[in-house]
Amino acid sequence: METRTITLTTEGGATFTATLADNSSARALAEMLAGGDIAIDMEDYGDMEKVGPIGRSLPRNDTPTTTGPGDLILYQGKYFVIYYGTNSWTFTPLGRIEGASGSELLKALGRGDVKVTLSLKK
Repeated sequence: METRTITLTTEGGATFTATLADNSSARALAEMLAGGDIAIDMEDYGDMEKVGPIGRSLPRNDTPTTTGPGDLILYQGKYFVIYYGTNSWTFTPLGRIEGASGSELLKALGRGDVKVTLSLKK
């Protein structure tokens, strides 16, 4: 994979850098992003995550996972999830935002709906 780093930008202008996982799901996401940025309309779920459709299905590499703040997850092969809390389930890891606490992520993402744009880090 050429790049393993992506940028996430909220509609409010907050920017985070994430390192992608080493699996076919993350590589497929990077290939999508090579074609241009992806804007995802995300909503709160369970007071622990933001979730939104990525527009197509990606390969799944589901494994029992306990998430933490900053984890990026593929759910059901077609939903992009940003965790600001914790959860345990069977998910596909996509990557991790480094250096941001759960409270920092929640402040940047806000309560309710938010648009997040994903791009390859240049």
